[in-house]
Amino acid sequence: MNIPFLDLKAINARHAAEFKSAAARVIDSGWYILGEEVKAFETEFAVWVGSPHCVGTSDGLSALILALRGWKELGLLKDGDAVAVPANTYIASILAITENRLQPLLVEPDEDTFNLGAEKLAAALTPDVKAVLAVHLYGQLADMPAIAKLCRERGLLLLEDAAQAHGAQVDGIKAGAWGDAAAFSFYPGKNLGALGDAGALTCKDAKLAQMVRALRNYGSHEKYKNLVQGPNDRLDEMQAAFLRVKLRHMDADNGRRQAIARRYREEIKHPAVKLPVVRASEDSHVWHLFVVRVSNRDAFQKKLAEQGIQTAVHYPIPPHHQAAYAKELRHLRLPLTEAIHREVVSLPISPLLNENHFTHIVNAVNEVK
Repeated sequence: MNIPFLDLKAINARHAAEFKSAAARVIDSGWYILGEEVKAFETEFAVWVGSPHCVGTSDGLSALILALRGWKELGLLKDGDAVAVPANTYIASILAITENRLQPLLVEPDEDTFNLGAEKLAAALTPDVKAVLAVHLYGQLADMPAIAKLCRERGLLLLEDAAQAHGAQVDGIKAGAWGDAAAFSFYPGKNLGALGDAGALTCKDAKLAQMVRALRNYGSHEKYKNLVQGPNDRLDEMQAAFLRVKLRHMDADNGRRQAIARRYREEIKHPAVKLPVVRASEDSHVWHLFVVRVSNRDAFQKKLAEQGIQTAVHYPIPPHHQAAYAKELRHLRLPLTEAIHREVVSLPISPLLNENHFTHIVNAVNEVK
């Protein structure tokens, strides 16, 4: 049996007829940049998230960068301000901070959920911290009720990195509607994945939405008039059309991921395999990744590979050990983060995983010596 980690071709093949219709609609419109498809997707995604505003961007990193840049342009942040961020996040979260000439303050995560916790965050805060970047890693919401309360009490801006958490929710509030702003990635492998790069920002503040709309388009708020200096970070019209198709299937796909994850957590019984923990309700996690921890990762992956099961590591190197931050962050000692990056393994959790595949994976994990 051969079980790929994620078969994007098969996932997208389900929607082939709808994709072709969407592509034809864009081609026939004669309008290919910032047209009706982008506007429609922004409206539909904002409604689905439960956010007043959505601005499509070229990718998830751009959404993060533009959110922080927008706050700088509005006078809410300035060069040198610090942004608290979980230490075990993907490097994109850190890049967004440093790209804006802000300082990342790396905070150790909760050991069970891999996410930022309010208690450790509160203990790490310094007077220089003006914003918190809460990352919903692997598809589970960080402790947003407590983090949002802390940010309100301390007067801190709250930005969600929701790149892996489309549809995750607590108390009926979805990822993207908890913070002052949120960034989403629609990279093809995400739960809501485009057929290329794409992203979006959601936010509560109309002024921030207006600023980011200008920033993504050379800083132009009106044709040939440039309010600020900005990049070209626009959501492509074709990708917006494809995303509108997949958004209609998002709740069903997330439900399938949740069902698979629930069974993994019930049926994997290996004493050396630490299973992920769900802190809040089951719908607080949409399982972009099903991540376990094992002390001997290489041997574990090799055994599963021998059974035809492809696994992945998200992520092998923590940001503070990356060469890109050798000068700025290499001196940090973050033992929990470093242990997580040494031990995590992602098991297949595609919404197309069938019963035979699931049983084979569970048996193989339970039988690893």
